[in-house]
Amino acid sequence: MQSTPAAAALRPTVAQPARRSVAAWLFLSAAMVFAAAVIGAITRLTESGLSIVEWAPIKGIVPPLSDQAWVDAFAAYKATPQYLYTNSGMSLDAFKGIFFWEWLHRAWDRLSGLVFAAGLAWFAWRRALGWNLGLRLLALLVVGGLQGVLGWVMVRSGLDHRPSVSHYLLAAHLGLAVLLYALILWAAYGLVLTRQGNFAAAPSLRRHAAIAIGCVAVTMCWGAFVAGLDAGQVYNTFPLMDGRFLPPEAFSIIPGWLNLFDNTALVQFTHRWLAIGTALVVLALAVRTTRTPVAGWGHLVGLMVLVQVGLGISTLLTQVPVGLGAMHQAGALVLLALLLALRFVTRPVSESRPK
Repeated sequence: MQSTPAAAALRPTVAQPARRSVAAWLFLSAAMVFAAAVIGAITRLTESGLSIVEWAPIKGIVPPLSDQAWVDAFAAYKATPQYLYTNSGMSLDAFKGIFFWEWLHRAWDRLSGLVFAAGLAWFAWRRALGWNLGLRLLALLVVGGLQGVLGWVMVRSGLDHRPSVSHYLLAAHLGLAVLLYALILWAAYGLVLTRQGNFAAAPSLRRHAAIAIGCVAVTMCWGAFVAGLDAGQVYNTFPLMDGRFLPPEAFSIIPGWLNLFDNTALVQFTHRWLAIGTALVVLALAVRTTRTPVAGWGHLVGLMVLVQVGLGISTLLTQVPVGLGAMHQAGALVLLALLLALRFVTRPVSESRPK
């Protein structure tokens, strides 16, 4: 779609010659956050996240390079509850396998932060960013740093008294990554997408898209609870849960409101029906975009939510194999990106933005 002069005037104050370069850097940064989330999913699915027991942002970039360094790293892991209660007797070769995924996850996160920080410094030095966009991106750099700290706090929760990380911290870690991903994409969309919101149904579609985005976010949060509790390893039937709509143990294990977050049966039940509800909200949005200027985005969103539901059901029925589980995580992020794009293009051309 071609940009109109009015739409271009309302974009962030980025120097015109640098607009494509800034957008490419932002999309690269978003793609790296996307990859980090998928690598994180693999790390969780392979139960690799507790294999590195220290946080060393600088020296930790280099993995063990000698036989003795591997023996020392393995010895540190042997003192963790996960090894003592879950992986007792693991071989050194098996340890190297889980160590790889946690190391890759941390190394990729650091590389992602470096790419974002270097790009921000470069474009700021070249005065290619306006104050508004530049300050927002600086805030995102800080959020990225906090994400690294939160990741270590999450890992630390599984090193003392329990053989796994807190599923609450896992959900917070994923949630902050998703927020970072969404905000980077939103900034990039502001440089390349043309607003099409000057039609009668646009305000209603914007509200509908915002609701759909919220539904996806909540469903992803419950997906993190499912992953943290290994809830996908049980009740591997659909639509019923081992022959019942809701198993009786959903309300018979943990008393009080924490049952909603800590009970494996209820957490899985909530996630699967949140996902179905979200799919219906998104499909209704896709139908409503028909015969509007944003129909293309609407059709992409509708197609992607069907793919995502299919991935989710397949992942459940096959007891969460690593490949399908990672694809399911990736599908949620693709769906979110498309919904954000649809939400952006339904903004009115006449809407003012702070400079």
